Amino acid sequence: MRKSLISFVSIWMLIILFQSCKKDNTSTSTDTDLFNVIKDASGYAYYAGTPGITPGTGNSPHGFERVRFNSVAQAALDSTGKLPVGGTFPLGAIIVKEIYSSASGSINLFAVMKKDPGNGSSGGGYLWAEFNTDGSVAFSTSKKGSGCIGCHSGSTNRDLMRTFDLH
Repeated sequence: MRKSLISFVSIWMLIILFQSCKKDNTSTSTDTDLFNVIKDASGYAYYAGTPGITPGTGNSPHGFERVRFNSVAQAALDSTGKLPVGGTFPLGAIIVKEIYSSASGSINLFAVMKKDPGNGSSGGGYLWAEFNTDGSVAFSTSKKGSGCIGCHSGSTNRDLMRTFDLH
């Protein structure tokens, strides 16, 4: 009986170890992986505060823009379509800013924030990236948000998301 108990405990520990080593599907390890997740807008909802393409405000480096949220990010928004002050997005939330050439132009660039604080490339709890429409990298996740976090930290406490306070 003691041998059976030891075998059972050993098998149980191996199962737990195996489960903890399985890949976390919410983690994005490369720029290519992240682009593949955001390139299709289906399953995303556009920010209700700016129903169309709007010009950038203040000192925004992004120009004309439209912001969309995946379903994980959408679940954190309140009835006005905003993240409440002091709120945070859950793990796996993705915010995509589509950057356009003009108010009636085509998309030039995708600026992306993905909530993934456990990822080695995250900065401020997010993966930060920018992609050209062909998927080529304009700003890599490996930069850990350098050049992004400074401006995004200046907003009211909405988990580094500026759009709600600017539009």
